[in-house]
Amino acid sequence: MLFCVFIQAQKKHYWLIDTETNVRKKVKDSVSAVKFLDSLSQNNYFFTQLKEVKVKGDSTEIFYDKGKNYNETYVDLSDSIVQKLKIQKDFFTKNLDSTKRSINKKYIDEGYSFSRIKSKYKGKKNGFPVIGLDINKNDKRVINGFVVKGYERVPKRFIKNLEKEFKGKTYDDKNLLAINKSFQGHPFVTLERQPQTLFTKDSTNIYLFMEKKKTNTFDGVIGFGNDKTDKFTLNGTMNVNFRNMFNGFEAINLYWQRNPDRGQTFDLEVDIPYLLKSNIGMNTKVNIYRQDSTFANVKFLPAFYYHLNNRNKIGFRGTLETSSVIDTLYTQGKDYNKRGIGIWYEMTEPTDIDLFLYKTKISAGYDFLTTTYTKGNIKANQNQFYFYGEHNYHLSGNHFINIKGEGRMMDSKMEFSTNELFRFGGWNSMRGFNENSLAADYFYYGSLEYRYLIGSQAFFDLFGQYGQLNNKSLGVKPKLYSVGLGFNFFIPIGLMSFQLSNGNEFGNPFKFNDIKIHWGILSRF
Repeated sequence: MLFCVFIQAQKKHYWLIDTETNVRKKVKDSVSAVKFLDSLSQNNYFFTQLKEVKVKGDSTEIFYDKGKNYNETYVDLSDSIVQKLKIQKDFFTKNLDSTKRSINKKYIDEGYSFSRIKSKYKGKKNGFPVIGLDINKNDKRVINGFVVKGYERVPKRFIKNLEKEFKGKTYDDKNLLAINKSFQGHPFVTLERQPQTLFTKDSTNIYLFMEKKKTNTFDGVIGFGNDKTDKFTLNGTMNVNFRNMFNGFEAINLYWQRNPDRGQTFDLEVDIPYLLKSNIGMNTKVNIYRQDSTFANVKFLPAFYYHLNNRNKIGFRGTLETSSVIDTLYTQGKDYNKRGIGIWYEMTEPTDIDLFLYKTKISAGYDFLTTTYTKGNIKANQNQFYFYGEHNYHLSGNHFINIKGEGRMMDSKMEFSTNELFRFGGWNSMRGFNENSLAADYFYYGSLEYRYLIGSQAFFDLFGQYGQLNNKSLGVKPKLYSVGLGFNFFIPIGLMSFQLSNGNEFGNPFKFNDIKIHWGILSRF
């Protein structure tokens, strides 16, 4: 028979006992006990004394008196701190802890993430200790790269752009906040949690725990209003976006609209932001507009653009446009072809409020076009200008102001035909008018809208708009206004919008039967 005997060596126990409070603290060994007593002398208990050590079998009791906590002291800074921070060498402080934190933070903000302030007792002055402060900076830390976790199929160029913006920069709260902010309101990805950091001896890497957003959207709007004959009509808009389906931040947009005056619009737009893993993107748009049986316009707008950064892009575009008059009795229109090139710029600042599309958006463009009118083969040069700007301004609490403005202008030595004029009005522009019911060679409008948020699920809005258009062919340039109110709220299938609006020309009487009713739903899938 085999007997196994296990003999456990006696394990020693170390206790630290405060003679003032009799509080007992257990530590694993004598080295830990020394470190604890040393930490007291580094944290305002400058007169900590070892009183007695008692050994009882496997237990060692260390009695100490930490003395008074001196948070009010005279400070004597080291020469390195004085030279670095350009501050007084000797001074009195009523809060030593705060002084040490303030000094240490300035070093941390410069990338010395593991810096530590060292304290040393240097005597007494006027009944207070004189404490020498020095800095142990360790190595300066800079951001060396990013590691993507979770949703890893993001475009490589997107990560390279992040590295271009932040790699080599100081590892501090300012840059960490900027990294986190760059994902706020991003249309395709979000962060599951705050960025994490892995420190090694030679590198500092930021871990990004990404999650793919539901970015496909269906936006449907039904409108009720009167047409030119004051007949009550039903109109609507359908907008479908397929976005990031192939993990390249690409977008395919289908848009259809019917207005009360029997006009129809169809748009197809394809956007690929990173061609061949570069910062060059491609945008192609086809627009078809048909006004009942009067005329039809077809536009093809190919464009290439460059990402200045994640929020700004600038590009060049071409214009190919054809218009055909269908009704031979429509004498205001002309058959024509347009060819041209242009330049454009767009800036978008995201928002962290889900009820808003963005915080700020600005876009502007210029096109130089050559128009050939079929009848007589007459050619004319045209200049077209465009500007759009929108900003959500936070007043206080749940109160916001939305400011929006848009303007377009076309200029030529030839008189414009009616079928080539800009068309605006409706849900996304002058809201008190029928969709695309206003035609002009030059127009602008401004909108001021008060929004009151009800939690994070709804907001109420009250708005007013002012605008003016110029139509040389008709010889009119009326001043316009629009007023209304609305309510927007989340339901299980998406964001629902309900709006009442009324628009008219200044000088015309207000008519209740001109009120426009819009009901819409924006759903993400």
